[in-house]
Amino acid sequence: MIRIAVDGMGGDNAPKEIVLGSIEAIKKFDNVHITIFGDKEKMAPYLIEHERLTVVHTDKYFDMGVHDIGRDTLRKDKDTSMIMSLDYVKEGHADAIVSAGPTQALIFSSFFTIKPMKEMRRVAIAPFIPAIHGEPTILLDAGGNVEAKSEHLVDFAVFASVVLKEVYGVQKPMVGLINIGTEESKGRPLDVEAYEMLKSHPNINFYGNLEPKEILDSKCHVLLSDGFTANIVMKTMEGTAKALGNVLKREIKKGFFSKLAAGLFLRKALTNFKKSLSADEVGGAMIAGLQKPVIKAHGSSNAYAFYHAIRQAKTMVEKDVINQVKEVLGSENK
Repeated sequence: MIRIAVDGMGGDNAPKEIVLGSIEAIKKFDNVHITIFGDKEKMAPYLIEHERLTVVHTDKYFDMGVHDIGRDTLRKDKDTSMIMSLDYVKEGHADAIVSAGPTQALIFSSFFTIKPMKEMRRVAIAPFIPAIHGEPTILLDAGGNVEAKSEHLVDFAVFASVVLKEVYGVQKPMVGLINIGTEESKGRPLDVEAYEMLKSHPNINFYGNLEPKEILDSKCHVLLSDGFTANIVMKTMEGTAKALGNVLKREIKKGFFSKLAAGLFLRKALTNFKKSLSADEVGGAMIAGLQKPVIKAHGSSNAYAFYHAIRQAKTMVEKDVINQVKEVLGSENK
């Protein structure tokens, strides 16, 4: 049985969408047990009785606007839904955690609770993003570290490459370095140095520099940059996808024949288009580099998106992702 801890009060739409997404996962996967931490009274309208659903009560949780997270957070806020979930994993009662709570709080708390693997020098936020080639694609670091060193980017590339190859069957994951131009000399000192290290690395299939305009339509499966740049890229993609969908809706509604064509001939194509660009379809973001799978679902996750984040955690546990990454990085560093 795969045991997943869920922060029931994290996210803009908690607890309703978190609970509904968790219940959907239990119904879809017969090998998953979910323990959800949160306010029983607030969750009650959405909960069901189920042998593979356990509820642990706490009426305390992190506000989505929380800031000034520090070491004392783990002590003074130990009874919040997020930290109780993390402690549950730390103590060995669950195999992974999923939370849509504030990113800074989750990264900081998981770093000191779950602990980083010794094989990596930094942790990173690593979401799966949509790509036209249709294969799994990972963007990192999408906000974990505003500043990074070139060797950190190399670690991130190795981590993502191992996950894609060993878990998702991408035989030769291509790694692209997000930059303002394709030439080797482009970018900041960080980018130039990282380029040389990635190019010469034996376990990385390096594509080269990748301009932002190519991200959705490139051959790359791993997109690399520091947390500030990659976070901007991720949010720009999300906004673009939403805007494109709204433009299509506007144009279709303009005339009778457009509506007729959409209804009769284009419905399936438009549905597939929406899915291919939707962040809801690809689960949450991995906190790469930790001892156990920690999945950061989008703060505005609905039930469907949160279900996919749980699905992602389940897959990582099933495929023993963390130990596979440790094995590759460990042998590489010997």
